[in-house]
Amino acid sequence: MKVDIETSVIIDKPRGKVANFAANPSNAPRWYANIESVKWKTSQRLALGSRIAFVASFLGKRIEYTYEIVELEPLERLVMRTAEGPFPMETTYTWKALSPKSTRMTLRNRGAPSGFAKFAGPMLSRSIRKANEKDLASLKELLESTK
Repeated sequence: MKVDIETSVIIDKPRGKVANFAANPSNAPRWYANIESVKWKTSQRLALGSRIAFVASFLGKRIEYTYEIVELEPLERLVMRTAEGPFPMETTYTWKALSPKSTRMTLRNRGAPSGFAKFAGPMLSRSIRKANEKDLASLKELLESTK
């Protein structure tokens, strides 16, 4: 079973502020509840081909994976992809200015689980959706509480 989850939030901050913060992988542990650490495997400059190693905890399991930046349109779209582990994943961020001071950020996760994860597809989809909603709410709170 394939997983394709899309979640969005409206953040009362300009698109540049939201996109620049969210697109920086080093900030991920500040707003993703399940991400424990981030380590750049290439220079710490976001560009096509940049590779970033993540350590996360999901459904009680420790997961290590490396994302590669495969699409980058600054302030509009970022796509990261990994082919590692039991759940190869593609994560997409998009940002749309709703006004000069308001932005819709959309987070999309797509993948095709293998092994045991393949049989847990429906539960996995619900868990990812719930985690994404929580993470975007955290991002919104973090950004809206700063000047």
